[in-house]
Amino acid sequence: MTAVELSPVVSSASTPPRLGFLGVGWIGRHRMEALLQSGLVQVAAIADPSSNVAQEAAKLAPDAHLTTSLEALLDLDLDGLVIATPSALHAEQAIAALNAGLAVFCQKPLGRSAEEAAAVVAAARQADRLLAVDLSYRHTEGMRAVRELIQTGELGHVFSADLVFHNAYGPDKPWFYDRRLSGGGCLMDLGVHLVDLALWTLGFPKVVAIEGHLLAGGRPLQDPGAVEDYALATLTLEGGVVVRIACSWRLPAGQDAAISATFYGDKGAAEFRNVGGSFYDFTAEHWRGVRRETLVSPPDAWGGRAAVAWASRLACDPSFDASADELVTVAQVLDRIYGRAP
Repeated sequence: MTAVELSPVVSSASTPPRLGFLGVGWIGRHRMEALLQSGLVQVAAIADPSSNVAQEAAKLAPDAHLTTSLEALLDLDLDGLVIATPSALHAEQAIAALNAGLAVFCQKPLGRSAEEAAAVVAAARQADRLLAVDLSYRHTEGMRAVRELIQTGELGHVFSADLVFHNAYGPDKPWFYDRRLSGGGCLMDLGVHLVDLALWTLGFPKVVAIEGHLLAGGRPLQDPGAVEDYALATLTLEGGVVVRIACSWRLPAGQDAAISATFYGDKGAAEFRNVGGSFYDFTAEHWRGVRRETLVSPPDAWGGRAAVAWASRLACDPSFDASADELVTVAQVLDRIYGRAP
């Protein structure tokens, strides 16, 4: 069981965990709705600097206490905290919650660097509290099917993988474009999913070499305060597996998004891909030579599954899950692509 792919279990506890929600914009509100629908938790408190945003979220949980700050949340009798705030705040807020004895479910990235991510994981270990990050693509039926093919040996020896996430648009918040606040551009925003999917699908082998290229406006990124809008990276894994990753914002992709993860083995291949440019609908196929077998087709309501899995585990066992170290591994790979580590 991993920190971000926790198998749902049935709680024997008489009282569902009391959760606070810090940041309830679109994604925070969506995760709240998924958790409420699961019936696993109580939404005890909501905090957002915008009273209008908080009141909109409170329509889902009319009995929730409304406030504006993390400090106010930590004064309440909570079991866990769901964080969906700007990236620059994640590490500090998660550590404060963990030190207060709360389990944490955080939006990606956990930190703007591997150092920040490692500090959060260390705090979770010290507090013996459950920590998970919303690496949600792990929870799609398509990626689960692809991973199962690999784990059962259906593809034989997997020697290569190509993962892509091109967003024809881009973030609408200014902080995404300030490296001090975001930690990076499209690689931090989208590439984190690709790095995680590659390593998770293959069982987190050691990364032995990395080559990366970051561009902004079609040219190599030069400004240390700016962020990339196009990123390419090649990871060489232990055993010789070569993983290629490409991601971008505002690429002329001919559709809203191009998202895929393809794994090649000496007995076959498997691909996870979005359908018709959708951000939400995916298919998975098993390839044998020129033949294709469809494994999964939409619809698949996967968006809130990572949060629900975390809540399911929290209801039964709030203690630290050591596989949270995987979160640091992913952050270390990003640091190396950015040139922040050798």
